[in-house]
Amino acid sequence: MSRKVSESSDRVVMKVKKLYSDACLPRRASAGSSGLDLFAYIKDESRSVQLQRKPTLIGTGIAIEVPRGYDVQIRPRSGLSARGIVTAFGTIDSDYRGELKVTLYTLGNDATFVIKHGDRIAQLVISKLADLSIAEVEKLSLTARDGGGHGSTGLV
Repeated sequence: MSRKVSESSDRVVMKVKKLYSDACLPRRASAGSSGLDLFAYIKDESRSVQLQRKPTLIGTGIAIEVPRGYDVQIRPRSGLSARGIVTAFGTIDSDYRGELKVTLYTLGNDATFVIKHGDRIAQLVISKLADLSIAEVEKLSLTARDGGGHGSTGLV
C-alpha cells in the first residue's frame, strides 16, 4: 500500500526511503492510531535478536525525510512495554537521513525477549513544532506549584 509522492504536492508529506527492498514502511495499526508502527529489519542469518538488559539497537531498514517544522519521535509500543520490553524515546531531527534505529532492552535480572525480522518494535509519532523565541529574564511568574517538582504534586 505504498504511495509514491510527487515533488509538487501541496500537502505536507514525510518521505520514506526503503534501504532494503524487503523493509516495511511505517503504517498505522488502526484508523485511530496516533503513531505509525516501525518494524524490525534484522540482516543477520537468524533474522532475530535476543534482547537482554543491555540496550540493543535494532534497525528498521528505512530512512525518512522529516519536513521542517515537524517533530518525529520514536516511542514505545504498549504491547511490548507490558512484556517488560523498554523502548528508549528518540527524536529524529529534520536533517537526519540515516537508518532509523530503535534502542530496546528488557527489565529484570534474567529477562530476555526475542525480536524477529518484521516484528513491530516501536511507533513513530509526528507533531508540529512550536516556533518559539527565547527571552532571558530576571524573574519568572509565580505559581502555586512554583519550583516543586519530582513528586511535589503527589506520588499517585
